[in-house]
Amino acid sequence: MKTLLILNDAPYGSERTYNGARLAGALARQDGGAVRVFLIGDAAAAAHQHQHVPAGFYNLEVMWGSLVKRSGVIGVCGTCMDARGLADSDLIPGAHRSSLDELTQWTAWADKVLVF
Repeated sequence: MKTLLILNDAPYGSERTYNGARLAGALARQDGGAVRVFLIGDAAAAAHQHQHVPAGFYNLEVMWGSLVKRSGVIGVCGTCMDARGLADSDLIPGAHRSSLDELTQWTAWADKVLVF
């Protein structure tokens, strides 16, 4: 199954992005599945590298790394990156600057689209 997750919320504060990342990881562990994640709005910051969180707290950079190791793909809205002062070099390995055009293609590609 081909699944697209679209995440909207900031990386920390609400747990929506965290729960979306958890689900993306679980889907990527299933045989025959393909997972793509699109980070839009405040979720663009979830792909920022060198995250420092308190001990025992979840770390999205680590979670995304696990997803990418399982062939997951992470796109980050370029317009949203620009609005938040994020450069391409700020992104974690495996994430890339994306666009609404790519999100449109991914939406057509997916069997299921989940929005958090």
